[in-house]
Amino acid sequence: MKIRAGLAALTASTLLLTAAATSSQAQQTPPQFPNMTFFITSVGGPQGANFGGLEGADRHCQTLAAKAGAGAKTWRAYLSTQAVGGATAVNARDRIGKGPWVNANGVQIASSVEDLHSDNNKLTAATSVAETGRLIPSRLYTVNQHDILTGTQTDGTAFPPDKDMTCGNWTKNGEGSAMVGHTDRMGLRDDAPSKSWNTSHPSRGCDLPSLVATGGAGLLYCFAAD
Repeated sequence: MKIRAGLAALTASTLLLTAAATSSQAQQTPPQFPNMTFFITSVGGPQGANFGGLEGADRHCQTLAAKAGAGAKTWRAYLSTQAVGGATAVNARDRIGKGPWVNANGVQIASSVEDLHSDNNKLTAATSVAETGRLIPSRLYTVNQHDILTGTQTDGTAFPPDKDMTCGNWTKNGEGSAMVGHTDRMGLRDDAPSKSWNTSHPSRGCDLPSLVATGGAGLLYCFAAD
């Protein structure tokens, strides 16, 4: 009888441990959005605007997309680079595919590259969603993260090489500057730059504290290119 009781107790303990482990794994699994083709990164990189260039920024998008169940697609960061130091300029608009793009909630942001760079795109405070499904805090919140790194002009092309607008083509995390856009389409003034999703103003620096002080968190726009 004692042996049977011991076995019963052991079995019960094992079942409880298994259930607890299963519950823990379920709680740790992030929301899955396999049909998503656009998102704003929920977190920035560990070194401010220094992603190690475009390749590192793309990797950041790909990693976050994979965690959200959309890793089968090829993801690209909406970033431009400038023709400095022998580098070839890269236009953000040329590296993100053809569209259409939808966020984690299934809302279409734009139908094409041309639509994305027109007044018709649907990027707003309500549609600016991370890969986790959460909204990016707009300037109406205490913590404001509406500044998104782009290094890009309004038409999606790179800036000329005379002034750094890309934190050294995304390799600096100290002094420097990068163009940012307002994903909530809001600003301090009622003008075009304040409402621009990709070309609002330069950041105060390239390190994370400077990006936060400007009104962001080193976040990126990510698009599925295929």
